[in-house]
Amino acid sequence: MRNTNKFLLIPYLLWMVIFIIVPVVLLIYFSFLDINGHFSFTNYQQIFTTKYLKMFAYSILYAALITIITLAISYPAAYYITRSKFQNILLMIMIIPTWINLLLKTYAFIGLLSHDGVINQFFHLFNLPSFNLLFTTGAFLVVASYIYIPFMILPIFNSMKAIPNNLLQASSDLGASPFYTFRKVIMPLTKEGVMTGIQVTFIPSLSLFMITRLIAGNKVINIGTAIE
Repeated sequence: MRNTNKFLLIPYLLWMVIFIIVPVVLLIYFSFLDINGHFSFTNYQQIFTTKYLKMFAYSILYAALITIITLAISYPAAYYITRSKFQNILLMIMIIPTWINLLLKTYAFIGLLSHDGVINQFFHLFNLPSFNLLFTTGAFLVVASYIYIPFMILPIFNSMKAIPNNLLQASSDLGASPFYTFRKVIMPLTKEGVMTGIQVTFIPSLSLFMITRLIAGNKVINIGTAIE
């Protein structure tokens, strides 16, 4: 039985070596080469210049803002879905957008936010002036947050779903208010799901480049645009 288990590990180990370890080793190797292919520490010296340190700081700031916005929307949404009788339908509505290509979703937002887009056309119906919504930091934060909301909701939802109902009933029977139950029972038990959601949102947000280029233009400069 043990030999069978070891044999089943081989495909996973091969996949890990080829697609994780080898790319990381190559990345480290090429980081020590200059533009002519000679060994050099120039790349590492440039990282610690003011220009790149500022870029790293902005990348962390934007990733943190995206994570906070996403969490602020996702936690109440996950709480509502958990207690809704239309749970499966709401989950499907949330998951379907993740099946759509990121580039298509980005261009859909361009159609909404552009000068002649749907939002400004709606304003024109009421004789309101058009707004420059595209190529702004706010637009970038909104679109990026929208992209990552499903990935934040799912782990939080799973954590909430795993909470036994008898704990909530016991809290209520002991005289705890709904808010106190939420703060002392639900929040601590969903901390693991929240941390997972933060990880899958914050880390990819550090190096966004497609949304940064198409939605923010030159308003947002981060690690992703530098690598591009």
